[in-house]
Amino acid sequence: MKEAIEKYIPCNQQEEKDKQIILQKINEKDVFSRKNQTGHFSASAWIVNHDKSKVLLCYHLIYQSWSWLGGHADGNEDLKAVILKEVHEESGLTRLKIRDDIFSLEVLTVNGHMKNGQYISGHLHYNVTYLIEANENEDLVIKEDENSQLKWFKCEEVAEVCQEKWMNDHIYQKLNQKLMEGKNDVSR
Repeated sequence: MKEAIEKYIPCNQQEEKDKQIILQKINEKDVFSRKNQTGHFSASAWIVNHDKSKVLLCYHLIYQSWSWLGGHADGNEDLKAVILKEVHEESGLTRLKIRDDIFSLEVLTVNGHMKNGQYISGHLHYNVTYLIEANENEDLVIKEDENSQLKWFKCEEVAEVCQEKWMNDHIYQKLNQKLMEGKNDVSR
């Protein structure tokens, strides 16, 4: 994973700064596990349909907003495997084409929250995002303990439905911009 992150070419200042932090943290104890309560690795997916005009979002129960899909590494340093597992668990999608290289990097703040009756303190996610292509006509399955809805939105609708202003303005719009710029070849 470290080599893939080192090879990644940031597209803006946010990614440049976050790449530096991620590379500083990658060798910390338990950084691929939630045992590291101050920060740990996660993987996210920007899931697009075949013509890349739509993105799949879930209505996230903790954040009460339309959001990308993803999850914790939970000890697995193969974040590509992590995100494929998470996408299947959170959406039921099975016919996925994942881009070989990293699509985006982020250091994300996670506010303190309740999950399964337990308080989770605020912490950081050292996040690696992958671009995944899926069939928008495939049946979707909601993961009821994490999201209440799944829906394909036109890329330009993401800004209208996302309730997390910072995520929308700095992450989701960046990902859509990369799609428009043609940095979206899933077969790379």
